[in-house]
Amino acid sequence: MTVVLIEGDQAPDFSLPRDGGETISLSDYKGKKVVVYFYPKDSTPGCTTEANDFTRLKSAFDAAGVEIAGVSRDSLKRHENFINKQDLKIALLSDEEGTMTDAFGVWVEKKNYGRTYMGIERSTFLIDESGKIERIWRKVRVKGHVDAVLAAAKGE
Repeated sequence: MTVVLIEGDQAPDFSLPRDGGETISLSDYKGKKVVVYFYPKDSTPGCTTEANDFTRLKSAFDAAGVEIAGVSRDSLKRHENFINKQDLKIALLSDEEGTMTDAFGVWVEKKNYGRTYMGIERSTFLIDESGKIERIWRKVRVKGHVDAVLAAAKGE
């Protein structure tokens, strides 16, 4: 059964490895807003643009007191290669087992050129200081998305 989260729900707890070897949990962000964005695959065109956009605006997110965490099912090794190749400045969490993508309801059936398969629906969640979901963007189109997330995070 697919989980359907709505704005106002408590964000599902998570604990995942990130680039550099640390483990990140939802509780690490207590008292801060955090943007958790899910993306299909490292080093693909849309995912690269989105990660670069978050990196480009990271200082503005920092100034607003907002953390950023990208999540895909790629391995830590793939994340580290992606970070190094693109000079990314954001945390990338590895959800190889799919526990977080399932908990957030973003592991969905997709169709492409008549083929049906399971994959990550590009989605973004803005989580407030108490761990509640403030905003959700589903089926994200990359162009202009990160600017919209920043505006929402700043309360604009």
